[in-house]
Amino acid sequence: MSQMQIDQVLAQIRSFSAHGAGGIARPAAPGGVATPSVAGAPDFGQLLKQGIDAVNQSQQTASAVADAYERGAPGVDLARTMLETQKASVEFRALAEVRNRLVTVYQDIMNMPI
Repeated sequence: MSQMQIDQVLAQIRSFSAHGAGGIARPAAPGGVATPSVAGAPDFGQLLKQGIDAVNQSQQTASAVADAYERGAPGVDLARTMLETQKASVEFRALAEVRNRLVTVYQDIMNMPI
């Protein structure tokens, strides 16, 4: 996930926070589909999937560049290989941090007294 995408997601989260509970999805409708409470708001699940797909693509690109470097392909140097590898690593760590925070929030909600 690029820095621009991360900034966009953070801005959306801050926007939802500023509106209070208005950005939280309502419970599932009888049909089993959750309905967002804000018209036109992006679906959180879709945003998360896009982030995971972006990290996956970045890791595949880094792997392809590393393989090309190992084969001695022209135009692929060590600097580019290291840059792609580190970029994929940072994106994966950011995704893991988001996952960890989501798990923590879920656990906090589940431990709330009724």
